[in-house]
Amino acid sequence: MSLSDGIGLRAAKAKGFAAAAALFAGQAFYAGAAAAHDSFAGLVERLLPSVVNISVVSDVAVSAIPEFPFPEGSPFEDFFRRFMDPGQLPDGRMRPRVGAGSGFVISEEGYVVTNHHVVSNAREIRIETYDGEVLNAMVVGTDEKTDIALLKVESGRPLPPLEFADSDDARVGDHVLVIGNPHGFGFSVSTGIVSARNRDFRGPYDDFIQTDAAINQGNSGGPLFNADGEVIGVNTMIISSGPSMGGGGSIGIGFAMASNVVSKVVDQLRDHGTTRRGWLGVQIQPVTDDLAGAMGMEAASGALIAQILDGPAADAGLMRGDVILRLDGKDVDSPRDLVRMIADAPSDREVVIEVRRNRELRAFRVKLGLREEMEPRQTASGPRDSQPPEITELGIVVSEITPELRASLELGEESTGLAIVDVDSESEAWLKNVAPGDLLIEMDGRPVASADEFRRIVKDARDAGLASIIVLVERDGQARYIALSLTG
Repeated sequence: MSLSDGIGLRAAKAKGFAAAAALFAGQAFYAGAAAAHDSFAGLVERLLPSVVNISVVSDVAVSAIPEFPFPEGSPFEDFFRRFMDPGQLPDGRMRPRVGAGSGFVISEEGYVVTNHHVVSNAREIRIETYDGEVLNAMVVGTDEKTDIALLKVESGRPLPPLEFADSDDARVGDHVLVIGNPHGFGFSVSTGIVSARNRDFRGPYDDFIQTDAAINQGNSGGPLFNADGEVIGVNTMIISSGPSMGGGGSIGIGFAMASNVVSKVVDQLRDHGTTRRGWLGVQIQPVTDDLAGAMGMEAASGALIAQILDGPAADAGLMRGDVILRLDGKDVDSPRDLVRMIADAPSDREVVIEVRRNRELRAFRVKLGLREEMEPRQTASGPRDSQPPEITELGIVVSEITPELRASLELGEESTGLAIVDVDSESEAWLKNVAPGDLLIEMDGRPVASADEFRRIVKDARDAGLASIIVLVERDGQARYIALSLTG
């Protein structure tokens, strides 16, 4: 072997040792990372007594009753068979229907948090604790906008409460834990990570945490925990492979309402039985790049006032065309920022709002109102010589198309569907740019042209347990699909 061969051999061995060392170090790193969360068993044992299964009885029409929704051997099977046997009542009668959900205790006195859609229209609510105690629950209050409900039970013993963490501290990639009642199995545990933050697609107060932890029907209302066992969210909805993205099982895309939203709502429900959000009395839109340029603004930010309603803003002197830039010294970067700031501010509180008007900065003192009492409904403009049947649902008012309405909206004879004549100014539909004059031509993949069809499709979607429905909206001949929540 030559000198050069010897040097090459030693170099090869050195590279081999280096590669082996690197592999060993990598394995040690991942082993250490796995060891940090080798088992959630101890944490789960501590948390289980604070999570509850929820069963709900409501009355539905016979035709709306689904097939038995739980696995054979489920604790709800006997209950379901007893009350929902199709042979018990003739068609057209109302009969009990049982639903399942999850919840969690937040105080020793028996306050329980769950979803609004879990307990809405319920005539009987029962919770089951991990040690088997079954308790009747009463509804303290609910909030459709965030899909949160607060229940109260009387146990005769202190119940172990959970604590809310600051959801803003949750980072993408953090470990999370879910405990709930999927498909009636009861007290099931799944784990995953935070997949994304700050998702908002249902309404003006949304702040969803996205996770790949398995969330299924029945997990609704249950807690999403961080690795320390603190609640960072309330499991609310999933995207699935089922019809209209809601009828199937988990595919690793679930959403929990962030605890920083939930805790404020819960405090208001406990103190007042309802939410008490501040109200400004404006309709707003984003400042786009072209609008910013036209107004001489350096950046597209703030909330542009599109309309002033009777209320606090009008009383204080704000005007249509003002761009709201700051509230009490805090920057308003978008309309969503403003909506959340106003909602979090107590009613009857005076705030300082800074606006840009005619290229000048001005400040106004505004005494906020109470949204739940003062918010009016925007009405459609233009002549409406006759009054066709109208339906208010999903944050919109729709009407069958009459000759008068076709003329006033300048619709062609080939136009079909339902006319959207009104939109709630703080609804999800409003935030997704649905406006009076648009046409609603399809819902859940089915054409819609009558009030009866609209009601039937919405009812079918709700009976199927869907969280949202896909609709096709047309404006000026351009159609687009959007998803609208069925719960708020």
